[in-house]
Amino acid sequence: MGSHSHAHHPGQQPPAPQPLPGVSAIIAVGSGKGGVGKTTLAVNLAIALAKLGHKVGLLDADVYGPNVPLMLGINAQPKVLGDNRIEPLEVHGLKVISVGFLNPGDKPLIWRGPMLHSIIRQFLGSVVWGTLDYLVVDLPPGTGDVALSLIQTVPLTGSIVVSTPSDVSLQDARKAIEMFRQMKVDIIGVVENMSYFVCPHCQHEIDVFSRGGAEKTARQFNADFLGSIQLDPEIRKASDSGNPTVTQGENSPHAKALYDFARQVVARVDEIKANAPEPVIQIQ
Repeated sequence: MGSHSHAHHPGQQPPAPQPLPGVSAIIAVGSGKGGVGKTTLAVNLAIALAKLGHKVGLLDADVYGPNVPLMLGINAQPKVLGDNRIEPLEVHGLKVISVGFLNPGDKPLIWRGPMLHSIIRQFLGSVVWGTLDYLVVDLPPGTGDVALSLIQTVPLTGSIVVSTPSDVSLQDARKAIEMFRQMKVDIIGVVENMSYFVCPHCQHEIDVFSRGGAEKTARQFNADFLGSIQLDPEIRKASDSGNPTVTQGENSPHAKALYDFARQVVARVDEIKANAPEPVIQIQ
């Protein structure tokens, strides 16, 4: 019966985020708007971290468009273990769980706020993540319920904001930065995706949007700039085929910027953790 004692009454503080045992850093990848390649970067980041020798999990919390299964080329169902624990799937050296595994096919799911909160809690609490150096969480675009649920459920080490250099995207990136700051989540940094296009014929770099905008925005907000990823048809093709670009290894010219980005993230996360106050253990 005792479950009602967890109900949240107005005026009470919500329960403090509980760390995930065995998970050293939780990185949220967010963006102010859709269509900026956030999932592509989250997936490539996770695999690059694994290739660099870290233990990595990837949680696809983008309930509105879970593209992670497509990008990783998997559509299996995770095993449910005896005590209602969920075993993540393993692919490309990652432990992965996605809303898309629970809802195969193209039917859109209609999620309401409380359901979102409970599925995020379940993905964090009931999945057997084991020991991880990094858990990368792909958030839905925008600054809505899922981001808030995540922040309330687990202590995030920090967040990465993905933007393209277009003005609209930057305006939304600012909103995302402000949301994370208001929620007291460290900003790991801003990454500029689809930054420029290299002409395959003459190798000339073309600024499709207005390159450098994300770096300026990062500077204005006193946040780190994590690098520019070019608009590269190969990166998209690789994602659509289930073998993301970084699986080609660091020597692939397409993957180099993504590995640089992953190394920047590692350095920033180390810095954030070094400066973090010791966690206060809550006495129940």
